[in-house]
Amino acid sequence: MKLAIIGSGKIVQDFLTITKDLPQIELEAIVGTTRSKETLEELKKIYGIKNYFTDYEQCLREDTIDAVYIAVPNHLHFSFTKKALLAGKHVICEKPFTTDYQQFLELKQLAESKQKILLEAITNQYLENYSEIKKQLSSLGAIKLIECNYSQYSSRYDAFKNGEIAPVFDAQKGGGALMDLNIYNIHFVVGLLGRPLGVHYFPHMENQVDTSGILVLQYKEYQAVCIAAKNSDAPVRSVVQGETRSIVVDSPTNVLTSFGIYQKNQLLETISVNSHPHRMYQEFVTFDQIIQHKDFVAMQKRLTHSESVMWIIDQAKTAAQF
Repeated sequence: MKLAIIGSGKIVQDFLTITKDLPQIELEAIVGTTRSKETLEELKKIYGIKNYFTDYEQCLREDTIDAVYIAVPNHLHFSFTKKALLAGKHVICEKPFTTDYQQFLELKQLAESKQKILLEAITNQYLENYSEIKKQLSSLGAIKLIECNYSQYSSRYDAFKNGEIAPVFDAQKGGGALMDLNIYNIHFVVGLLGRPLGVHYFPHMENQVDTSGILVLQYKEYQAVCIAAKNSDAPVRSVVQGETRSIVVDSPTNVLTSFGIYQKNQLLETISVNSHPHRMYQEFVTFDQIIQHKDFVAMQKRLTHSESVMWIIDQAKTAAQF
């Protein structure tokens, strides 16, 4: 895969650290703003990226690039992805796919009409530990409850309280606890249980954005609760409760470093089968395979999952009226 990276922020710099372990991915270009030119030059040099651009559309005109990885602020995902698809590029877009369900549907239709691969970068769906959790579900007995808590006091929260609004706390830019942290919990649950029958969201609102919230997903025979907070801390963990056993994950739902199998509150086994220590490695291995083989069947499966997640986001915002 001949890849252009769109963005130069924290997630991009984290991804670049593993590119040495992904020789099948050729780093053709990196794109940023004019004020990030110095950072682009530095990243180009350190990681052997062939070129850099401060003009996104100029980058898209390069014939050597067949795919782009979009890692810009949430509210730009839709427009950047649409431009790339119209330019004939395959697209890997960071979570959340878009800030609006209808935007997602438009991108899905466009990718299908252009016969281009479109995928959401969401680490937990590709981790081997997550696949193992799915395999272990049948050993738990009838599933009763799932609870996910991803609460992390934001380094930008104090500034937010003083009136400095960063994108992660700007509702107009896809910020807030639901879109930033709870999105991982939603993906975790949907990958196990599918689309729920009902969605309810109870946010704590500050300056018109949810700084924390409790999301309840209703299924026919069980319930799932997804908790996320950027205004407070708590132990980060997820629990899948079955009638006879339970699974406990003592790490964020985007990392899944390991998980335990419990029976009557006694640990029976700890499982960790991830093949690489970095959470983003396996997803990019899979992305490369799907793009290289133009595997539209795999793409449709992934898009169906992402569509359910975007539908939940839309339902949650409607339920909470924000």
